[in-house]
Amino acid sequence: MTCAACVRRVENNIRKGPGVAEVTVNLATESAMISYDEARTGVESLKGLVTEAGYEPYDIEEENADADKQRRGLELKKAATRFVISALLTAPVMIISMRHMPGFEWHMDDGSAGLILFALTTPVMFWAGLPFMNGAIKAAKQKTSDMNTLIAVGTLAAYVFSTVSLFAPSLVATEGETPPVYFETAAMIITLILMGKFLEIRARGRASDAISRLAALRPKTAHVMRDGTEIELEIAKVRVGDLVIVRPGETIPVDGIVAEGSSSVDESMVTGESIPVEKEAGGKVIGGSVNKAGALVSRVTSIGSRTVLSQIIRLVREAQGSKSPAQKLADTISSYFVPAVIGVALLTFAVWYFFGPEPKFTRALVSFVSVMIIACPCALGLATPTAIMVGTGKGAEFGAIIKNGEALEKAAALTTIVLDKTGTLTKGEPAVTIVSPAEGITESELLSLAAAVEKRSEHPLAQAIVKAAMERNLLIPDVKEFKSITGAGVEGKVDGAVVIVGSAKIMAGRDVELSLLAELTESITSRGATPLYVAKNGVVLGVIGAEDTLKPESREAVARLQNMGLEVVMITGDHPATAYAISADAGILKAMADMGPAGKTDEVARFQTEGYIVGMVGDGINDAPALAKADVGFAMGHGTDIAMEAGDITLITGNLNSVANAIALGEATLNTIHQNLFWAFAYNTLLIPVAAGVLYPFWGITLNPMFAAAAMAISSVTVVTNSLRLKSFKAES
Repeated sequence: MTCAACVRRVENNIRKGPGVAEVTVNLATESAMISYDEARTGVESLKGLVTEAGYEPYDIEEENADADKQRRGLELKKAATRFVISALLTAPVMIISMRHMPGFEWHMDDGSAGLILFALTTPVMFWAGLPFMNGAIKAAKQKTSDMNTLIAVGTLAAYVFSTVSLFAPSLVATEGETPPVYFETAAMIITLILMGKFLEIRARGRASDAISRLAALRPKTAHVMRDGTEIELEIAKVRVGDLVIVRPGETIPVDGIVAEGSSSVDESMVTGESIPVEKEAGGKVIGGSVNKAGALVSRVTSIGSRTVLSQIIRLVREAQGSKSPAQKLADTISSYFVPAVIGVALLTFAVWYFFGPEPKFTRALVSFVSVMIIACPCALGLATPTAIMVGTGKGAEFGAIIKNGEALEKAAALTTIVLDKTGTLTKGEPAVTIVSPAEGITESELLSLAAAVEKRSEHPLAQAIVKAAMERNLLIPDVKEFKSITGAGVEGKVDGAVVIVGSAKIMAGRDVELSLLAELTESITSRGATPLYVAKNGVVLGVIGAEDTLKPESREAVARLQNMGLEVVMITGDHPATAYAISADAGILKAMADMGPAGKTDEVARFQTEGYIVGMVGDGINDAPALAKADVGFAMGHGTDIAMEAGDITLITGNLNSVANAIALGEATLNTIHQNLFWAFAYNTLLIPVAAGVLYPFWGITLNPMFAAAAMAISSVTVVTNSLRLKSFKAES
């Protein structure tokens, strides 16, 4: 495909197929996404519709990006070959054509010169320019027109006129004068457009390299244990349940759960998180991440398209292939643009021919060719998809997987961000924040005694106490006669003494007096923490407060969102005391508590009815309805699959700063789209009147068709190059 008109033609042809519900064709990625009824049509039938429209379909290799990369490499090589040979043939054409110009004068017989020009220009027209000629014929068969139509008609007009002038001058001569030839115009137009196409293809390859880099993370083989023997297998032959051995420095081949060993794993290429993550038995590992220190044996949980890396590649590919509102508008304009240009070119020819100065036909022809060439809408078709392609690829680099171009555009327009609490603002697990011993007891003694009993429990609060004791390097005694009382606490014997740890409920059941700790308990509960009492032989020794704490980056991320002009709101299903304590700690001015899934969704809808553009950030199943309802849903990647399906942007790292990064990237991408559209339209709208000759009556200025071709080629390269500036976008961690 060469322009937005091609896109529309392919879309319209596929849309005619039985059972086709929706079609999106993208010029920059050269891809189509089609929703269809498998009972009524299939992939081969859809390919036939593409062929019928005059184009050649290729399969996108989900598991192997090499085929797609090789095809693009071959396309670039062909473009380079056509351009170089065309340029070598056009150079002498230009030199010979300039023999009468002041400063370049040199003698050559006009007859001989004409024959040489004809001989050199013909292969440029019909070999180098063959793709344009074929494209114009295909468009004509479809009873439509596109960029190829403009180029083919414009250059053929100059070539045919020149050929007639050379071999049958009497047919076009005026007032007995020898008619001019425009072989150099036809040859140079083809060469300049081929140069623009070569530069455009090369730049588009750079714009789409995000998928290539992600695909390159996949190792080709894996070391697998089969029947007690370690063998090296191709990735395609690895099966779920296999044990994979990963040595230090090797790339983890597929997703799995660590069965043996411990190590630190660099997941930065997949998640964007720069700090290596510690892995031990039971921990999840992602295919494509790098094992740093120790040896690991992992049991394979996902293969092929079900791996995290494959899903990321699929989401990035779909995002790059999707259409944003700006692109849909540009495509619609393009569908009317080409016919309008042909009309303007014909009108220009008529005005010059009937009202222009002599030689009328020559001036009319030159102006007609200039208008046809300058108006080619290549840049218009590339303006939005190239920016979306680079933007979504950049997002993937810092762990923000953007599902579609529309989400990226909408992110730039957000006015309100609604945050879930647990797992979004907070770590999602309790931590000990208060240790308050009674008189005569030290904090270390209280924590050590509590940890001795709690180490036998699997409750999150118990694990928080044990973790706090271990972080302080405390000695944790052994426990005997351990008992767990569901919903109340635990008890056991430590060094012969009965130790109880738990809520007021278990203490009341053991007749432990808590009145002396009433004030302290009140201060703990008022901040949303859970009080856990510790008693020894029926006497309370103190109270420990545990609560879900903010992630390290939450305060900074909230402040950053507020500095971007966004109103930040927290909505949670937690108790009001907990909600208000966490929101105050995070610097959030507005918080809502006791909100279930329906309540969160209703609040998002209420903000929207009040005119706000809402982004929702969450990670749980209970957040999924609100994520779907929001204008842009940000799903934390460590959360549930349901939340990730409902969201528009998945944050692989779970770092709240990624929300601000994604919004900033959206703003940068939207600015780039606007700049691209400006330049695409500027070249066309400003230079079409010049090409038509509106300046001639005032200053005698007309636009040479060669300069028109150069401007058209430059416009496409300008748009793609401007999009590539997004690669320099810096994400804050």
